[in-house]
Amino acid sequence: MPNPIERVRRTVWKGDSFTVAERPIPNEVAIAITYGGSTQAVMMATPADFEDFAVGFSTTEGLIRTPKDITSLEVIEEAEGVELRMWLVPELAETYSRRRRLLAGPTGCGLCGIESLTEAVKAPAAVSAAGHLRPQDIVAAMAALPARQVLNEEARAIHAAGFWTPGEGLVAVREDVGRHNALDKLVGHLVRSERSAKDGLIVLTSRVSVEMVQKAAAIGAPVIAAVSAPTALAVKMAEEAGITLIAIARGDSFEVFTHAGRIGSGAASSAA
Repeated sequence: MPNPIERVRRTVWKGDSFTVAERPIPNEVAIAITYGGSTQAVMMATPADFEDFAVGFSTTEGLIRTPKDITSLEVIEEAEGVELRMWLVPELAETYSRRRRLLAGPTGCGLCGIESLTEAVKAPAAVSAAGHLRPQDIVAAMAALPARQVLNEEARAIHAAGFWTPGEGLVAVREDVGRHNALDKLVGHLVRSERSAKDGLIVLTSRVSVEMVQKAAAIGAPVIAAVSAPTALAVKMAEEAGITLIAIARGDSFEVFTHAGRIGSGAASSAA
């Protein structure tokens, strides 16, 4: 299988001269996700944690309910990339087949079919978990993430998604050049481990777009914390889903955009 990191030669200008040396950089390959012989999506991703990616993507796309709905999963290396070949239980396979027959034409977005625009902004699953976290928990969770970013430490330019609980700290971290892929890999690990997402928070090294909220909602995660800002639609979706959305979490500060009642107990002061 391809390595997640490759070393390449490059020329560096520093001061008043050039030097030539190697540098580790992240790898990305085309990964095809298929069900019953039909391709659902092809994405560029870091070649690592393939099984987590397959199960996580299947979960957040609503194609499976549990990992047991996948009767077969093969990771197949091909000349052009890697295929994650899955077969579903009969009833879900038939549902998937009907969904494929609704395709208006070939697309590359992964939200295929005549209702793709509606699907892109569909209401997320409602999150009912009412876990309570302290502000110090958010700071601690974000502070713990960099040390677990093994690939990023070597090559940089790699996103991470982690799951943190007050009692255990960082339970798991997954990395990928794509922020959506990193979260799907994390979701796959959690559901394969039969780990509930309701007792902790998801931490992200990226901005928060609407897809990130939808993926978190798919597994009932009540809190998302990210280092960068959210989009306006992500805030709207988090509000509708009942998710506490925290962003711009850096050092000892962060901003809560939705459902702030889960964090701390004091009243917030207004600031411009």
